[in-house]
Amino acid sequence: MNAHNKPNAPVLDSYWMPFTANRQFKAAPRLLAAAEGMHYTSVDGRTVLDGTAGLWCVNAGHGRRQIAAAVERQLSTMDFAPSFQMGHPIAFDFAERLAEIAPGPAGAKLDRVFFTGSGSESVDTALKMALAYQRSIGQGTRTRLIGRERGYHGVGFGGISVGGIVNNRRVFPQLPGSDHLRHTHDPAKNAFVKGQPEHGAELADDLERLVALHGAETIAACIVEPVAGSTGVLIPPKGYLERLRAICDKHGILLIFDEVITGFGRLGAAFATDYFGVTPDIVTTAKGLTNGAIPMGAVFASRKVHDALMHGPEGQIELFHGYTYSGHPAACAAGIATLDIYRDEGLMTRAAEIEGDWHEAMHSMKGLPHVIDIRTIGLIAGIELQSRDGAPGARAYDVFVDCFERGLLIRVTGDIIAFSPPLIAEKQHFGEIVSILADALKRVK
Repeated sequence: MNAHNKPNAPVLDSYWMPFTANRQFKAAPRLLAAAEGMHYTSVDGRTVLDGTAGLWCVNAGHGRRQIAAAVERQLSTMDFAPSFQMGHPIAFDFAERLAEIAPGPAGAKLDRVFFTGSGSESVDTALKMALAYQRSIGQGTRTRLIGRERGYHGVGFGGISVGGIVNNRRVFPQLPGSDHLRHTHDPAKNAFVKGQPEHGAELADDLERLVALHGAETIAACIVEPVAGSTGVLIPPKGYLERLRAICDKHGILLIFDEVITGFGRLGAAFATDYFGVTPDIVTTAKGLTNGAIPMGAVFASRKVHDALMHGPEGQIELFHGYTYSGHPAACAAGIATLDIYRDEGLMTRAAEIEGDWHEAMHSMKGLPHVIDIRTIGLIAGIELQSRDGAPGARAYDVFVDCFERGLLIRVTGDIIAFSPPLIAEKQHFGEIVSILADALKRVK
């Protein structure tokens, strides 16, 4: 089978696609062939506006020659080097650059950096760091990991254990002892909000309930997304993250922020940690780290966590963990070039400059058919649709296909449409997004 049996179209049979209804897709494929700036080009030559920064990752826009040139230079110099008991300069250089902008306030930055290959690997790394930390300080009974309902932390066994998306979990065994806070989404009280909702800080007290149930001495860490992206842009209520931090401190629980989506400028600050003014013990990142050019992740750990493991004989490996591609030379080159672009073009804070226009554009769709909620923060938006009876997700999927056919890439999760355009977006792009989506909402059944 090929794409509609067109000449020169790829054969689709062999590739088992991720998070895709493979049979449905291959019957009517949507294929992208090129990308530049704010747009993709489809295989049939149509221009498609990227409303999602690829998959929340192409923060500086597509086709950045500076990144490609840096990767080419590195590959021509040294394509790969092992990172177990060996090193190469560019990995250390990249870590130093990241340490300079690391999440957290001056004097307390999370400036110890562990490289991974993806967000999923970053999450599993952070969870293992937390367990190793507790053991190293004599708290070896702390093995329980707490996530949150509707949380997404990648697809490793650790990530799905603390994650709260039922379809990611239902057929797979999970880590024993993991548990979950309630989610913070309350449209009855917080519908059509720009920025943080007023109601719901008390939901952080759910961690106290789990402490009472399990005992603090069994809990190693709690992991949350500051803004939950993959389940439809769930924004923390005012005071919620502060309360969660205080409860973790009270009970000796490490707090982990999953910033795979919010890291590198998405909210108008380098990290959500800085945007909200709440500092966790560990931060996971990926996606915007290299502008999506080469797969890579990075975990930022506090000095407290890092230094607790730097004891014992000097010849002893402190953390028995790592990946073949940790600190891959070409990925580091892409990352350094990406940081240069973010710095030179002011992209880490650009979302703060344009979010007013963005929020106005997104909330202008209130009152359109099927729209039951709109929520925005930084350069992110979630537009929730009324589900069809007996067919949750079907309406948003139809809107997704309609928008793509008319030149707009959106992301849907259930019946929620999520937007996260590249940080180079202009006001005109916001208008184009609204125009195409509004027409699709009027057409969809």
